[in-house]
Amino acid sequence: MAKEKIPRQPMPEQAPEDRARNFDEVPYGYTEETAILEASRCLKCKNPKCVTGCPVNVDIPAFIALVQEGKFIEAAQKVKEQNTLPAVCGRVCPQEEQCEKLCVLGVKDEPVAVGRLERFVADYERNSGNIKMPKIAEKTSKKVACVGAGPAGLTVAGDLIKLGHEVTVFEALQETGGVLTYGIPEFRLPKATVQAEVDYLKKLGVKFVMDFVVGRNSTIPELLDKEGFDAVFIGTGAGLPAFMKIQGENLVGVYSANEYLTRSNLMKAYLFPKYDTPPIKRQRVAVIGGGNVAMDSARTALRLGADVTIVYRRAREQMPARNEEIHHAEEEGIKLKLLNNPVRIIGDDRHRVVAMECIRMKLGEPDESGRRRPIPIKGSEFIMELDTVIVAIGNKPNPLIPQTMPELETSKWGTIVVNEETMQTSVPGVYAGGDIVSGAATVILAMGQGRIAAKAINEYLAKK
Repeated sequence: MAKEKIPRQPMPEQAPEDRARNFDEVPYGYTEETAILEASRCLKCKNPKCVTGCPVNVDIPAFIALVQEGKFIEAAQKVKEQNTLPAVCGRVCPQEEQCEKLCVLGVKDEPVAVGRLERFVADYERNSGNIKMPKIAEKTSKKVACVGAGPAGLTVAGDLIKLGHEVTVFEALQETGGVLTYGIPEFRLPKATVQAEVDYLKKLGVKFVMDFVVGRNSTIPELLDKEGFDAVFIGTGAGLPAFMKIQGENLVGVYSANEYLTRSNLMKAYLFPKYDTPPIKRQRVAVIGGGNVAMDSARTALRLGADVTIVYRRAREQMPARNEEIHHAEEEGIKLKLLNNPVRIIGDDRHRVVAMECIRMKLGEPDESGRRRPIPIKGSEFIMELDTVIVAIGNKPNPLIPQTMPELETSKWGTIVVNEETMQTSVPGVYAGGDIVSGAATVILAMGQGRIAAKAINEYLAKK
């Protein structure tokens, strides 16, 4: 059979009617046989464009060739040469917009399932217990602080520890992972998977200090001047929720997606009453927004027993969420109310949400994003009866560190200004990356910036 005739291998997953009632991971992953078959679809291009589409430059053809040979451990090690968090990226990266989008096979057929193969080899290595540690360079005696244990900070820590530097990660919350832990639900990214990636970094020698708020417990100048760190990387993310600024957003029953997902993921509300987090189970929930965070919030609310509707002001093809996430949400029974926008949230005499007024929209000319601008249709208002509204329309950078470091240059949006070739800030020895620089974006983009920063930090320390 010619390679181009082998169809892209689907990933088996829980049936919608089953997974809508549990928090177990939805896809089951490839078997060894399926992984080898999918890997055999690779055309082994002389000029592999897929690599240029990867923000961390994984040698995709090399690791796929190893999968085809059945050398799964070696394939995992090949991925980990460039990617600190392969089991995470294999699950949550938008490969369809990156490496797979540039796959030559995808011109006339479906592209090679790079993400599914990455997930497979990472899981195979972890489950085998045969995790080989990479070579660590000779100790340099240089100390680096990473602020934030999210994807950017973890990437910097992983790269720099292998280069012989001493690395300490400071995290404000009680668990590592950042948005991987508090933002992405268990059914899409199991906490055990994130923890395994972090445990790998600990075995490499990375130190973690939890419940430590940089900007409160210590400032960055204090880390540099008093604590003896030679360089600092800021990866504090974009954890400040955005709201619609409409009437009723202060009512009981209105949550930011950040709060809602943190209660479920980090504070284990989904395991109530085993954990005594105040329950967030409701009957009728509306989620405002059309991105991956909106999908995560809606699918979480569904699993907590609610009837869920996503309200989005544009059309389906303009939703920024991954097609796979939208497809899964609809399969599970979540309703999409498209081309509609909230006008106000209505409460009762106890200040609790009872309804939301929306207005229907139509699409006009494209705006600065390139998408057609939604325009309200006069007189089309209507009422939705609800008891909960989850606002998932984006996040802004946390302002704490810039507020305690006036010399740190920031943009009008509150993001930290950096040299994009090195991720260095306006302060010597201080670097930044991830959502604190780019605004709310993807895990893999944060990791890509982390890799750039780690390389620059290493060069800075060598000169120092």
